[in-house]
Amino acid sequence: MREAGGWWRRKSTPAKVETYTRWSFHFFAVIYVASIGLPVFGQVTGQLAVWLVLLVCAHALACAVTASRALDWTRGRREQPVRTLWLLGAVTAAVSVAVIGIAERGPHSDGLDMATGAVFVGVLTFGAGIGALGVRRRRRVLALVGGFAAGAVLGGFPLGHALPESLVTGVVVLIAAGFLAFTSVFSVWLLNAVYELDTARETRARLAVAEERLRFGRDLHDVMGRNLAVIALKSELAVQLARRGRDEAVDQMTEVQRIAHETQREVRDVVRGYREADLGIELAGARGVLTAAGIDCEVTGEPGGLPAEVQSALGWVVREATTNVLRHGDAKRCVVALRREGEQVVLTVENDGVLRSSGGAGGSGLAGLRERLAAVSGTLEARPVREGVFRLVAEVPVVAAEGVS
Repeated sequence: MREAGGWWRRKSTPAKVETYTRWSFHFFAVIYVASIGLPVFGQVTGQLAVWLVLLVCAHALACAVTASRALDWTRGRREQPVRTLWLLGAVTAAVSVAVIGIAERGPHSDGLDMATGAVFVGVLTFGAGIGALGVRRRRRVLALVGGFAAGAVLGGFPLGHALPESLVTGVVVLIAAGFLAFTSVFSVWLLNAVYELDTARETRARLAVAEERLRFGRDLHDVMGRNLAVIALKSELAVQLARRGRDEAVDQMTEVQRIAHETQREVRDVVRGYREADLGIELAGARGVLTAAGIDCEVTGEPGGLPAEVQSALGWVVREATTNVLRHGDAKRCVVALRREGEQVVLTVENDGVLRSSGGAGGSGLAGLRERLAAVSGTLEARPVREGVFRLVAEVPVVAAEGVS
């Protein structure tokens, strides 16, 4: 049981929805056999009952295969299963004709009439409903359902039904097949929507990273562009003055040296602002982002009193851990705890989503965090602690950090 549960938890949310959708349609085949096929044994005896049940089972198997291939086509894993759809239509027609033949040639009894009528309606209903999975346009779905309902009306005459009874049979098939077709179309729409939402979330995360890179590049351009232009201009002026033996060339080169030092300082300020992260802001942001993503987030501890270097390093830990929970796991709950243990400050981030990709212990993001923590004599540990639970622990000695500052 533990392995089965772990298999389910390792799946992403879209993969869970797809698995649920697939097995729902396979379960429809079981319901089909249980509700239409098995009751035949209570209405008909002998070989006729066996043949009717076998026909229902064969049609249910064709429906299950069609549903599986149609869902693969929906997810873009294969071409539209046109041959499978035609095969399902042929099987549906063949089973319907066989049921009509059994009704005509079998012994006349109320039990046989009820059994063949139920099987006839069930075959047409499930044939139309499952066939709608492989059709994308609404008009074609309506035409499919309408065509099977018309077939039910025409097939009622060989079964011995009068015109009113045949019309009632057609209406029953129209309603039942329409409901099942609507369920199929809605399930496909929901599955595609879940995958699109997951893709949009990943795209939003990549855009956030790209936006931050653009901001950093823009800041560097603003600092470097103007100063380098001035340096180039004054260097050319100094060259011309030096060729003429003018003493002002030394003044111009001194100014170039001053601007170069000022540029270095400004670049360091830009990089420092990019690298520093406020721990309090990051903790509040983690709670807000995770809650908005539907993850129950609990944050405990206050960063007040910690050195700026410690807050910056741990702020980056919170930022990277939050990103990993959102992008690489399927968490339902996340706990972020900040506490002091003697001369150590400990940050723990624990979630119940199993990491699926680069967020693991060897990921490049965590490697960067270890480098940041090493600058303040800190350590980082990231690993699964029990089934389905991942924990990240960062420890920084406060005394060492205060000495560095």
